[in-house]
Amino acid sequence: MNADGPVDHAERVARAALSALVEPGHTVLMRRVDAAGAEATLRAIRRGDTKLDPNHRMRDRLRSGQVDGEEVLATADRLGIGYLCPGEAGWPVALEVMRETLDAGADAVPPPLGLWWRGEAELATAAESAVAVVGSRNATRYGERVAADLGSDLAMAGWTVVSGAAFGIDAASHRGALAMGGTTVAVLACGVDVAYPKSHASLLDRIAAQGVVLSEMPPGVRPMRSWFLARNRIIAALSAGSVVVEAAMRSGALSTAGWAVKLSREVLAVPGPVTSALSAGCHDLVREKGATLVTDARDVVDAVGALGADAVPARRGEDRPFDRLSPVHRRLREAMAVGRTTSVAMLVEATSLSAATVRAEMDVLAGAGWVEEDGAGWQLPRGGP
Repeated sequence: MNADGPVDHAERVARAALSALVEPGHTVLMRRVDAAGAEATLRAIRRGDTKLDPNHRMRDRLRSGQVDGEEVLATADRLGIGYLCPGEAGWPVALEVMRETLDAGADAVPPPLGLWWRGEAELATAAESAVAVVGSRNATRYGERVAADLGSDLAMAGWTVVSGAAFGIDAASHRGALAMGGTTVAVLACGVDVAYPKSHASLLDRIAAQGVVLSEMPPGVRPMRSWFLARNRIIAALSAGSVVVEAAMRSGALSTAGWAVKLSREVLAVPGPVTSALSAGCHDLVREKGATLVTDARDVVDAVGALGADAVPARRGEDRPFDRLSPVHRRLREAMAVGRTTSVAMLVEATSLSAATVRAEMDVLAGAGWVEEDGAGWQLPRGGP
């Protein structure tokens, strides 16, 4: 991944320092950074700006030397971790929509100061066609199967699968994409060098080898509970749409859908058993929030892909020979019963067609093998078409 670009060194250092100081998703601070730049914002905190730092906790950490941007960057470099800032080559265009919401009041979706990353894929390229697949950590076998199928089928269709590398739905979607040799992106609520959960260390390494592991938190940082909800905004922003596979009514996975709505991204939900509490959140998204119901990757691509180019044919049941009959021929045949001779008069009464029309059309049906003439009328063939 290329991290060279127009952002100067001092700005990178300031953003790195702020990433170690600030809670993710800090709207007030990001408005200041957007208006004045990271260097000026960092100086304001150091001077004791109470609008940015009401309790002076960040100022005190800076003055005590606990946080140093140069040191954070040097540590990342030693670990083989890159840092990507807005405006640099490789920064995903998809994230720019977050900056555009900063003046949206309560609907603001603050962009990250930058992204710490490790991996082999080009993030900007991966995000050009990306879909988020998220859901419950405590997933059912049904949910994991659906998530894995979505991950593999989306990857085969050339789409990047974005998720959070958590237990359950997240892990299943990543593994599905990896199994097909596809690109997948994991967005973490901790440093990209921290395996969380610990048992996913090998999964994260596989994702890095085939895609990208991302975080707005600097290396070495352990996750905080509230940061998982904040990182979901990045998952939503990187993706053309977010698919919720399984989610209870109070599931944290639903926050990804909420961020997607604020970013004008597609929200999609997979239905589940009406008896399953883990599908109740998905059903509510469809019923109350206007989410698109999807059952497979074809539905997803149809919803989030390019208009027309990625459209899929309408679903229909399997074709049956009877479907090929004209409406008149179906009416006539439906008026007949197996094992009974049906006369012209009976068909006229049942269909309201004229006797001449009945005779003409029944001759057509007989010629095609749909009925058999027996002198007094017609019968349905015993093992007929």
